[in-house]
Amino acid sequence: MKLNLRSLEAFRETMLSGSATAAAARMGLSQPAVSRLIAQLEQDAGFDLFYREKGRLAPTPEALIIYEEIDLAFGGLERVDNLVRDLASFNTGALKIVAPPSLSEGVLPNILSRFMARFPNVRVSIDSRSTETARTMVANRTADCGFVKLPMDRTDISTVLLSSSETVCVLPETHPLAAHAELSPQLLRGEPLVLLGYGTRTRRQIDDAFRECGVRPEVKLETHTVGSACAFAAAGLGVAIVNALLATNYRKPGITMRVFRPQILHDYAFMASALAPPGRLANALLEQAREYFSDVDQLP
Repeated sequence: MKLNLRSLEAFRETMLSGSATAAAARMGLSQPAVSRLIAQLEQDAGFDLFYREKGRLAPTPEALIIYEEIDLAFGGLERVDNLVRDLASFNTGALKIVAPPSLSEGVLPNILSRFMARFPNVRVSIDSRSTETARTMVANRTADCGFVKLPMDRTDISTVLLSSSETVCVLPETHPLAAHAELSPQLLRGEPLVLLGYGTRTRRQIDDAFRECGVRPEVKLETHTVGSACAFAAAGLGVAIVNALLATNYRKPGITMRVFRPQILHDYAFMASALAPPGRLANALLEQAREYFSDVDQLP
């Protein structure tokens, strides 16, 4: 079976825009032409990709499964297109970065502001995917480079350690525990806590620290972002235990941070494909990231 590239493009645009009509506008085709391309793809594949309900298209489970792979494939084609355009116009190029939302919302804007001041004509694309998908994109060079939290065990990716930050407790300045320079499970016994979602490596380390000290953590709130954890702590709903590097971006008057002990470190690295040397722009971004992190005081 050989799938038609134009049909795959019509499928991707329909998934991105939500309708065949919008996909047709993006592709410069008529709506019936896009519908025919999708119908041809379904015929070639041997199964339906959309439910058709009162003129509307809803993706089938099979469509959702294959969409991410198609999107990755077209991402590679877009990289080729960008390269040709840059060579033709003598532009400085394009850089596609993958990074977790936690860094994209906090640290990365500071790094990119410096980077883009040096390369004002660079087109930068930042993609936030699942951890494994992001790693695959870097490994197969669908993305030029990225930022990742360690540890990582992959031979097809090279990493450069950028930052090792402490785990800290965020709490109001008026809280009695703010009198301590460090906070331990023993000091936090009976205190309402705000913790990031269950199942992450850091959460397991925090739970292990309490268990080894014979203390049962009183989890008041669970959330999935450092920003929301800090906001809950500022509102007096509990002591948040979070990454110091990321928490610094949400520091405001009235709240303070204290180092958590035993020590739990958060290691962030720059990653690139190990199968080919990174490009000039990727190396420049690495240089800028190293400079930024060397200037950052990561302890409260």
